[in-house]
Amino acid sequence: MFDDFDIELETVLAWVLPALAVFAGAALVVVLTVWIVKRARRGRRARARAATALDGVGTKLVALDDAVDELELELQLSGALYGGDPPPTLRRSRMTAQHTRDDAFGEYRALRESTELPARVRRAARALTARLDRALQAVEAARGEHSAWIASHVTAAEQVASARERLAGVTERMGDPTALLDDLAARADRSEWDDAAGAADDARAALEDARRLLDEAERAAQDPSRSALDDLAAAERRLRTAEQRSRALEERHRIVLQAAQAVRGELDAAAAAIRSATGIRAALEPSDAERLGREIERAADELDRLRAEAERRPVATNEGVARLRDRLDMALADARTAQQRLLGARSALPGTLAAARSALARAETAVGHGASLEARVRLDAARAELAQARQTVDPVEALDDARRAIRHAEDAKALADHDRASA
Repeated sequence: MFDDFDIELETVLAWVLPALAVFAGAALVVVLTVWIVKRARRGRRARARAATALDGVGTKLVALDDAVDELELELQLSGALYGGDPPPTLRRSRMTAQHTRDDAFGEYRALRESTELPARVRRAARALTARLDRALQAVEAARGEHSAWIASHVTAAEQVASARERLAGVTERMGDPTALLDDLAARADRSEWDDAAGAADDARAALEDARRLLDEAERAAQDPSRSALDDLAAAERRLRTAEQRSRALEERHRIVLQAAQAVRGELDAAAAAIRSATGIRAALEPSDAERLGREIERAADELDRLRAEAERRPVATNEGVARLRDRLDMALADARTAQQRLLGARSALPGTLAAARSALARAETAVGHGASLEARVRLDAARAELAQARQTVDPVEALDDARRAIRHAEDAKALADHDRASA
């Protein structure tokens, strides 16, 4: 009986063991295949291909951003020729290009931060590049059609005359910047409005350049062998610069005035935040209380320093208060109750929003034509975060958004300054 059992066991093992070996080998092959595929999809080469695709998006994005600026120039030129009402084709092209560009900046940032598989990032980047290409083609087509129409229907002399009217309008709207600069000098230290003084100088120089270029364009218009188009376009660019720099001066004047009105309230709110943190500290464990105590002491010293310069440096003071409260909130971390966080955010939000607007204004002045992709991306991120902060109902979330806007704006300005220094 046992002999028969031994024979049957040997027979079963003789059949099962090879089968198990086959199945085990197949399973191993499957596991290795899956591992290899996953490794390939997330490997160095896949990441490199995704990075290359993103670089392509960045190149197209800069090109479209510059093309939108050029389209604005076309609109201003045609607006003068058409009595202030640019042709619908250009307006539609501008709106489409602006929407595509703004959406693309957001998508580009999302793709750079994505944790998706590199292959998916690459596909999304290629699709985005195709959309940017279509937008660029549409812009160029609209500009080409408009230029052809102008060449056929408007003489160079008429274009010069309309440009002179625009020069007169810009000059009248800008007025004399001296009055604003004198008011700023009476209210604040030069460090608060030095960029405004630079903007005023730039605006005056741009107007003078525009007058000179229009004189040259008028002479060219009277000579059949010459073209006035290049001088006209250059004059319009200088007029645009004059308008932009004049607006920068006015914006800085507004920021300084608003900061001066708000600075005392911001200092008092910061003092209240320090007192609140001191009360919270009393209920903490000794080690946590010691850490928070050091930050409270640092904040109190910083607040004393800010008070001393508040009258003549209101913008810098308000921005310093915003940074002080940011650090204090980080030190408090989870020590506060939800109600305390809410009250603190409501108190800090107005000043932080003002600091974000000031930082964004400086960044927008710094980031212009020729700026790097990274500077433009940071500027777009700052705009998006500030817009989100203004729309968010929850004060805690809005405060976080505003603080991120400040960081992005400061990074954008620093990058743009570096770009100019390296050029």
